[in-house]
Amino acid sequence: MGVNVLGIDGYDPVWHHDAEALAAVHRHRFTKLIGRPLKSGWLMWDVAERGWFADGPVILQFGKTHVEVTHRKFDECAVTWDQIDMRVPIDWYEHFDWRPDPHVALRNARGKVLRAVNVIELVTTAEWRPRILHAVEFLFDGARLAVYNAMDENGLTDVPEDELPVPNNYRRVHVA
Repeated sequence: MGVNVLGIDGYDPVWHHDAEALAAVHRHRFTKLIGRPLKSGWLMWDVAERGWFADGPVILQFGKTHVEVTHRKFDECAVTWDQIDMRVPIDWYEHFDWRPDPHVALRNARGKVLRAVNVIELVTTAEWRPRILHAVEFLFDGARLAVYNAMDENGLTDVPEDELPVPNNYRRVHVA
């Protein structure tokens, strides 16, 4: 039997808590997406609750390539590539399926050309964890999409770059 995380056949995330390591592992693949438009974004949908199941991966579809981003705990992120076939039913506790572009942040980026990818980390004064991986940021022509850690689940935001606060405690690690 194959890997089956969250009831998703074939899904096998590798977790990172270091922005530099996450960027290094995925830089080559992300570089290939630069200049390509976002076809759609997919979220794991809880049919019974009629809403987004934010523990499930956020899938960004760039033509035939899917990048899947998931956060867990308070500082872990996994990025996978083309592991999830959204046509295969999710086999986990309740009834879940995949929904295209159900979140406004995904709809605002749809069709826009990707120009950069960054990992955002929070810089802390804690000796045990001086940096906390916070988000994977996708910058498009005319749009911004960040898949961030919302305390043991995913969050999505489309707040434009020019409206972001510039606190000294956040750092961008350029990926592509």
